[in-house]
Order: sequence, then C-alpha cells, then structure tokens
Amino acid sequence: MLSEDFFTDKFSRSFDIVLFSALILSTFLTIVLLTLPSQYDPYKDKPLKVVDEEGKEIEMKGKDGRKKVNFKQGRTVQVVVLGDIGRSPRMQYHAISIAKHGGRVYLTGYQESELHPDIVSNPLIQIVPLVPAPSFLRSSSRLLFPVLAPLKALWQAQNLYRALGYRAVPARWMLVQNPPSIPTLAIAAIVCFFRNTELVIDWHNFGYSILALKLGSSHPLVKISALYENIFSRFASDHIAVTNAMARVLKTKYGVSAHALHDRPAAIFRPISSQDRAKFLARLPETAQYAQDLSSSSKSPWKLIVSSTSWTADEDFSLLLDALSAYSAQCTSKTHLPKILAIITGKGPLKEHYLSKIQVMNQEKKLLNVVIQTAWLTPEDYALLLAAADLGVSLHTSSSGVDLPMKVVDMFGAGLPVVGWGKFEAWPELVREDVNGKGFESSEQLAQQLVELFESKDGLLTTLKQGALKESENRWDDEWDRVGGKLFKLV
Repeated sequence: MLSEDFFTDKFSRSFDIVLFSALILSTFLTIVLLTLPSQYDPYKDKPLKVVDEEGKEIEMKGKDGRKKVNFKQGRTVQVVVLGDIGRSPRMQYHAISIAKHGGRVYLTGYQESELHPDIVSNPLIQIVPLVPAPSFLRSSSRLLFPVLAPLKALWQAQNLYRALGYRAVPARWMLVQNPPSIPTLAIAAIVCFFRNTELVIDWHNFGYSILALKLGSSHPLVKISALYENIFSRFASDHIAVTNAMARVLKTKYGVSAHALHDRPAAIFRPISSQDRAKFLARLPETAQYAQDLSSSSKSPWKLIVSSTSWTADEDFSLLLDALSAYSAQCTSKTHLPKILAIITGKGPLKEHYLSKIQVMNQEKKLLNVVIQTAWLTPEDYALLLAAADLGVSLHTSSSGVDLPMKVVDMFGAGLPVVGWGKFEAWPELVREDVNGKGFESSEQLAQQLVELFESKDGLLTTLKQGALKESENRWDDEWDRVGGKLFKLV
C-alpha cells in the first residue's frame, strides 16, 4: 500500500509545478504589459512649436503661403503605407495636407525612391522608414508564392508593429492605405487598440481582387484574403474611398460607410507655356534629339505620348505595344500621320519582360514609325513631361472595377488629354468621353483612336486638350479639405 507521505510529496511537487508555471505566466504577462506601446493622451498632444538650430521659433505658413499656421491640439496623425512612400502619391498628399493645417505627421513606409519636395522640407512631417524584407522573400514566382507569401507577411508584420508601436509617438488617428491589406490592417488594428488611436482606412482598391490577378478568383488564399479584409474593415472608426463606386461597394458588401475623396493633382502638376515646353524637350535626354520636330507646330511630324506604368499584372502593357505596332503599319500607307515618340515611365516586376518584347518587335520592323523609350524621372521632370506631351495613355485595368488610376489625375493636372482602358464601372467618374479623354477596350480600338486623334481632321485632339486644361483647375487641396479636413477636425 502507498504511504501517506507518498501522496503528500506528490501533491507538494504538483503544487510547486503549478506555482512555478503561474510565476512564469505572471512574469510574461507583466513584461508584455510593461512593454506595450504607450497610449495616446490628448492632454499631452499640445500645439507644436517648430524651432531652428538656435532654438528660435519657425513661423510656418499655411496652404496659401502667407497665413501663419495655427498648430492645433490633438492633431497628430500616423500615415501608413506598406509600400514605397515615393510611389504612393496619395498618401504623401494626405501627409502634406495634414501638415499644412498644423497637424503633426509620422509617415511610415519604405523609403526606396525620391519623396515629394514638400514632404522633405516640412518639419511637421517625420519619416518612419520600414526595413525591406530579405530579397528571397520578394520573389515574383507564382509557384513559390503560397510558401513565401506567409513568410513575407510575418516579416512585414513584426517590422510594421515595431514601427507603428514604438518608433512614433502615440497619435490621435492612424490613416492606413489599403491595399496591401495583409498584414497591414491587422497590425494597424492591434496597435490602435493598444494606443487608444482611431483607425482610418483609405481604400485605394481591394487587396483580394489584386491577389486574384495572380492566383485566380477561386484560389483559397484569395477567399481568405477577402474574408480577412471584410473582418478588419470593421475595426476602423472611419473610411475614405477613392471613388463613389468603391464607397457603394464598401457599404453593400462590408457594411461600412466611406467618404468618397477623389484623387486630385498636386500643385507640381500644372500646364506649361510653349516656351517652357520647348526648353524642357531640349533638355530631357529622352526627347532632346526630337525636340525641334516636337516643338515645330501643331502639324509636327512627331507626336509625344506618355504612359506611366508600374509594370504589374493589372496593367496589360501589351495593349499599347500592339496598338503602336498597328499604328506604325498604318503610317506606311497614310504618310500624313505623324511618327510617335512614346516614353514609358515607372518601375516594376514585368519591365524586363516587356523590354525584351520591344526589342523583338524592333528587330521584326514592327515599330518603324514609332520610337519607344523608358525613363525613371524625378517628380519635377515627370510633371514637366506630362505637361509637354501631346497625349497620355493609361493601361490601368482595375482589378475591382471601382478604383481609378492616379496617373490619369496627374495627367489632367498637367492639362494632358488621356486615352485609357475604360472597361470598368468607375471610369466615367474621372474621364468624360470626347471632352477630356477617351476610353478603349482593345488594342485595335486604341490604335484607331491614335489615328483619329493625330489625323486632326475634326480637331478632336484640340477639343480634348481644352477639356483637360479645364479639368486641371480641380485641385487636391479643395477636395481634401472637404473630406479629410473635416474628418481630422482641421477645418
């Protein structure tokens, strides 16, 4: 028989194990609680005085360039983009607008390309750079995607959590770009919960619809992504959408109300005089040898078209290549048609693929009357290029059907008429057919539009130019004040 001492010792050991486990758990929870991100305290979010190196206060100017900024209490905002800040113009414009009204901004994202000059020069805007994922996690292989995507998401999650929770002061609001939604929305929701911060989502598109371009709409990861986006959308206190159509979808599918804030061009995008145009064309390496012909007259033997692309799957660049090939063939029989200089700007994963295709087309003499050049320009030169061009081309096909390409907004800001892929619901919110642009749904239609516009028999290109110049009068500041200014209580 077992003695009483045996049971006593066994109970004592079990009790010690439980006590030790409780001590470990308690220590862990204590460490977690002590190391949680600090909370936002409205009483500490005081009006900010910006000082120079000698400690003297710098008088900040308002958006009109003259009025002194009134630094308002409780107006600190974290602006977040899980992408390259320099290639996220809308989020940069948000930051600039908040700072113009006296709010402090902590702009979080990857710092891989040149930033807007107003971001760099404004002392109210602080960049919180993210660390890029290791190169092996950024592979574009579709085969490895199901394995690498979760690993990349985990890397981004811990990096983003540290940046939002510990490398920036607690803010009253956090404005997050979506997509990418994974892991951005989850991490933002967690940090906002810990820091007593209000989450605002700026919907540029739907993350699951972009993922569907890569994997197909029936793929399990796409369905999980759609559910994830739906769930975490409900953790936000407010929502902003780029179109009325997107706001409608958010209401009907997700049950959340969004304010439509249409993209508008920044001040850097503006029309230029014919004299400034000629100077720029002569200075830019990609246009210098054609500058005289491009500047000669409205009946110039050359026309300049511009297309900005991210070289991704949601922009089918082969549409433009096929159209330019067809146009070049027509030039052979229609000798009155001008030749085309096409400048393609941007960076992206499919760039080398299409450059190889262009090389083959040149070898096969399919582009005899067309010259295609690629360029990566400073923001200032890109804005001047748009203003100097004869026609802008948008290849954005819209994975969701309810977003709009920012590049078209910039083109209109520079007074540049546009032809673009128009086979999606939100297109008419931006482009008015035969007023400031035209939509196409095939390469054949695009080729025909190029012929019609450059033949100039009915002066349609001139009409579209006038419409684009009229559209250039609509500016970001007015649109942002109407929506963002009221949401962040700055106006």
